[in-house]
Amino acid sequence: MSRRVWIVLAGVVAAAVFALSGGEYSLWQWVALTRELSAERALVADLRRQVDSLGRVAKLVETDLDTQERIAREKHGLLRPGEHVYRVVTPTEP
Repeated sequence: MSRRVWIVLAGVVAAAVFALSGGEYSLWQWVALTRELSAERALVADLRRQVDSLGRVAKLVETDLDTQERIAREKHGLLRPGEHVYRVVTPTEP
């Protein structure tokens, strides 16, 4: 091969190497960003599921009387007529 062919071939190889590893984002950075994007999308999907679940709970708290009663009984220790509280007290050491 002539010297000119080698120079053109070297220029093409250099351009390919620069295209893959140089510039603003290299191929490796692009792969890392793509993986990070997928992880962030999965996190957003999980957070949306949590928000939907909390929205359903909030609607129940606002509208469902059984849920309101359960929360009041748990939070404030309310009893229905005829119910008794049993407390288990552990002895303290002297």
